[in-house]
Amino acid sequence: MIFFSAKMLTNKSQLSKLSVIFGLFLTVMFMEFETPTEYVFGYLYIGPILLANSWFGRMATFKVTVVAVCLTILNLWLPGGEVIKVSTVASRAIASMALIVTGILSDRLRHSQEAIALTRAKLESQEELVKLREDFASALTHDLKTPLLGAIETIQAFQQEKFGPVLPGQQQVLGTMERSHKTSLQLVETLLDIYRNDTEGLKLDLAPVDLTTLAEEAAGNLIELAANRRVHLSVTYEDSDWRHALWVQGDVLQLQRVFNNLLVNAINHSLRGGRVEVVLKPQPSYQVVKILDAGAGIQVEQFTHLFERFYQGHSDRQAKGSGLGLYLSRQIIEAHGGIIWAENRVTTGAMFAFKLPVYPFQSSRTM
Repeated sequence: MIFFSAKMLTNKSQLSKLSVIFGLFLTVMFMEFETPTEYVFGYLYIGPILLANSWFGRMATFKVTVVAVCLTILNLWLPGGEVIKVSTVASRAIASMALIVTGILSDRLRHSQEAIALTRAKLESQEELVKLREDFASALTHDLKTPLLGAIETIQAFQQEKFGPVLPGQQQVLGTMERSHKTSLQLVETLLDIYRNDTEGLKLDLAPVDLTTLAEEAAGNLIELAANRRVHLSVTYEDSDWRHALWVQGDVLQLQRVFNNLLVNAINHSLRGGRVEVVLKPQPSYQVVKILDAGAGIQVEQFTHLFERFYQGHSDRQAKGSGLGLYLSRQIIEAHGGIIWAENRVTTGAMFAFKLPVYPFQSSRTM
């Protein structure tokens, strides 16, 4: 057909597609010109228009639409010998408008599909880039552990005077260096765990666990940190003065990390002379743990982001940190089938809490 360029005709696949369009045109033209003028078959040119748009693009669609409209209108006078009625003219005008609208909409649809395909390709590229970045960060984090462990061991050797006498002032400096390196090592291990959990899922070593014991151990380990911040740290049992055992099916090491993360977070955000309280509450279906502080509270707009990775917030409450502790805690609690959340207290400060399903065979035990 004359409205296709010679360049298109060089491809055998395009030639076969062009033959289909040409055949459809001949079929519709035969039906148009071999029947009375009042019978309008021009609507059937929609088929060649859609195929031209799908196979050849905008310019071909425009040319096929123009030819289809011209042939539809031309049938008013050809083959001739009939009286042209107003209704016939109106019908062919409507058919021509339908063909034009089809050409326009099919072109827009094609552009929309191309835009969607381009957007999908960009998203896939971004996902691949993110994966490469995370793989690199995971590998780098893993490699950082070795020099940190070596540095800690060297510092401890100096503290033990394996290389000669160490003055009291030097011991204090070495102690500060050791704590700093251990903090860095803990951050590196947290990063490594988070990347591993995101890619492989969190693997749990489940066994009956008493949350009361874990809470008391975590509070005991952080007494010195709380004392340095002049924060009073305690473990209580809601609505009771008696010690209760809160049994769950859990991974001891992972749940210890949750207690440590939430308590350190509460201590860091408490004012001097403040109080951090671990409240334990057994329920019929869940064991509930609440960590209460008397800090500045949480801004409303931050609640939806608190447990996201690397989120640090912008309020006075948020201390400088990595933004990983709460995210890792959420990973652990959700892997146990529990729920973790935060809210502001009625008076002052914030509450971070989680609940885990009761371990049915141990929930009635006491210690």
